[in-house]
Amino acid sequence: MNEPPPPRAPTESDPRWARVAARDRAADGTFVYSVATTGIYCRPSCPSRAANPKNVRFHVTTADAERAGFRACKRCKPDQPPVEVQAAAKVAAACRAIEQADEAPTLAELAQAAGLSTFHFHRVFKGVTGVTPKAYAAAHRARRVRDQLSRSHTVTDAIYDAGYRSNGRFYADTNQVLGMTPRDFRAGGANAEIRFAVGQCTLGSILVAQSGKGVCAILLGDDPDALVRDLQDRFPKATLLGGDPAFEGLVGRVVGFVEAPGLGLDLPLDVRGTAFQHRVWQALRAIPAGTTASYTDVARSIGAPTAVRAVAAACAANAIAVAIPCHRVVKNDGSLSGYRWGVERKRALLAREAEGR
Repeated sequence: MNEPPPPRAPTESDPRWARVAARDRAADGTFVYSVATTGIYCRPSCPSRAANPKNVRFHVTTADAERAGFRACKRCKPDQPPVEVQAAAKVAAACRAIEQADEAPTLAELAQAAGLSTFHFHRVFKGVTGVTPKAYAAAHRARRVRDQLSRSHTVTDAIYDAGYRSNGRFYADTNQVLGMTPRDFRAGGANAEIRFAVGQCTLGSILVAQSGKGVCAILLGDDPDALVRDLQDRFPKATLLGGDPAFEGLVGRVVGFVEAPGLGLDLPLDVRGTAFQHRVWQALRAIPAGTTASYTDVARSIGAPTAVRAVAAACAANAIAVAIPCHRVVKNDGSLSGYRWGVERKRALLAREAEGR
């Protein structure tokens, strides 16, 4: 004779109930719950009115819930991919449409293809990629310009092959897109002049480089020769010029700031990167000296709360130490994470800033 099943523990004592009560999106995909009085099953994050826990059962999969006789909620649609997955798929399709089009689709065209309103699509696209559709299209066109300038016979051919419809529009964007004139870019930056000098500070060697637009590199390390090689790798065909006494004065200002952050450092910068990297680096410069922010904080501040990894990658790509203070970004628990110039230098910079508050 079969023994009766043991009595089921009260729902309130199941840790999954707390996640349902909190409508925890992070729990979606790990289980579903059903409500006996309605005959439906839902995701943990379902926004519907809270059920009486006495009527709730938990199921590992949607198939388990349906075998038990429950049907999917029409509001949270637990039998379909999570909203985040659906959004990512729609954004990926929009990115492909932008990349494959001769001329960037309009926001309305992209939204219609995704089956969303323009406002909702704009918000979803930015949430997934960290940039707006317009900025994504501009960044893609910039990549096409660089590629076409390397392949095309003339600058004019490259401009039109990259999707620009007029020379004037391209030349209005050229500094931001290339950081130099198109002909200089085609020559591999051969006509660009970059002044640099290497100094010493308590954190080791420091290299400061400046183009005609502003400071384009501040590098820290133990080996001065390695810093110069790094600069050469960044600007392989530019003319690198040793700093004159006036330029060495600039290096002195940077060293002074490293040693005493309270002095401040206000320099024109030649910042080269993607649209998303520019947004991250701008957010870093807004973090006050003596304070820190997490990668999650930075992602939220630029309106891309899900782009935490992309924010970390942008911090790692920063080549202008201290002036773009990526050392002020820490883990969510406040501990120090990687720093391209070494965690110990990061700790020292933060300590000096904290002392000067």
